[in-house]
Amino acid sequence: MQAETINILEVAYDEDMPQGRPTKRPRTAFGQRVFEARKRLGYSQAEVAEKLSITQSGYAAWERDPVALRPDQLQKLSKVLRVSVDELVGQDNGRRSKGPSGKARRLFERVSELPRSQQQHILTVVEAFVDKKVAQ
Repeated sequence: MQAETINILEVAYDEDMPQGRPTKRPRTAFGQRVFEARKRLGYSQAEVAEKLSITQSGYAAWERDPVALRPDQLQKLSKVLRVSVDELVGQDNGRRSKGPSGKARRLFERVSELPRSQQQHILTVVEAFVDKKVAQ
């Protein structure tokens, strides 16, 4: 006699949760801001957790549960997600648009992480290109 497999899963997985069990609890306001910043960059929870040197399940709790992060954790999280601490904690003064960053802005944020000598080479090329296009 062979065992029959029965699929009792009623909730389909979607693109926001391709693996694991979907939760029934809503995100906190802080968790929603963290989630949106992560998705804007296209990172998985595991990728962000690795950059923060914590476990994926620990990071998942930051997106889902009420948490009290230390100032150093907030700083590191804001750097990884490329948003201000103010934006993470909901104190954004409207200095930035609420939509996703433009491709050029995201690219130059990555350029700013390079050594200064490499940044200068990139800026020299970009400035020459922009000056040429403006003169036309």
